[in-house]
Amino acid sequence: MPGVILCTASYDRTIRFWEATTGQCHHSVQYTDPQVNTLAITHNKEFLAAAGNNHVRLYHLNSVFSNSQQSPVIGSFDGHTGNVLSIGFNDTDSWLYTGSEDSTVRVWDIRTFSAKRNYKCSGAVNTVSLHPGQNDLVSGDETGAVRIWDLIADKCVFKVHPNGRVGIRSLSVSADGNRCAVANNEGDVFVYDVTRNESLSMKLLYKFKAHSRYILKCLISPDVKQICTASADQTVKLWDMSNLSEKNQQVLLTDTLEGHKRWVWDCAYSSDSAYLVTASSDMTARLWDLNKGEVIKEYRGHQKAVVCIALNDQPKK
Repeated sequence: MPGVILCTASYDRTIRFWEATTGQCHHSVQYTDPQVNTLAITHNKEFLAAAGNNHVRLYHLNSVFSNSQQSPVIGSFDGHTGNVLSIGFNDTDSWLYTGSEDSTVRVWDIRTFSAKRNYKCSGAVNTVSLHPGQNDLVSGDETGAVRIWDLIADKCVFKVHPNGRVGIRSLSVSADGNRCAVANNEGDVFVYDVTRNESLSMKLLYKFKAHSRYILKCLISPDVKQICTASADQTVKLWDMSNLSEKNQQVLLTDTLEGHKRWVWDCAYSSDSAYLVTASSDMTARLWDLNKGEVIKEYRGHQKAVVCIALNDQPKK
């Protein structure tokens, strides 16, 4: 098992596993369904979840890297009735959360592959993020609603529409739990202060125009100093939020990463926030040195658009 697991998925129906430093593909898995929408790796590096239309496949990574003759798929989370667009694991890798075009957010038991929670939203759920407290999910949907789901109270405890009914494309909760960045279909980003009294709530700190076209991914860096936005305009932009507060309401553009030839669908930070991996419709993924603002590795081999990335470069627990 490599120390760094980097994988990409494409409309060519393959999931590729890359040697991050050399750019070589050392394993490839054929995906049996029409497409992969999003990927997630467990914190302990044992499993990879790949979400497609209606369900999520769970892969055993030891089987992938050992070139076993047996299928690496060990199970499927079934029950959604539309594309699954967002997935993630809790810190102990005991459950998985999903968001789907069927307008639901669900929580699944990893051991039984059964749904433990099923929350109904008002439109297709494009994005879900887990608060680091592990008891709340934040979702964004196509009707423009951002909701906080309290998993202990088993209900929605907060709702806001950042810009009327403009669809929410992507959102990210910071590693310290104090910020949430929300991106919509018009290229706007809304940064919220996240607080807890009896339940979680959010207060808008700052709004800015990041792109003139769709923002396909919005992500807060692990060190909580930066917001990354990936867009249909073929660029990735980096925004300094390290000094953002109620008294200093300002987010500054620090760099624009250019080079992809088509839409940039996804991005993932390294755990030290020094590097970024991006995925594009130009059939490539790229590794960027953020201190230099330069591409240092390109991952080629997919035959169609690369639409999602998963990266785990942390020591195995």
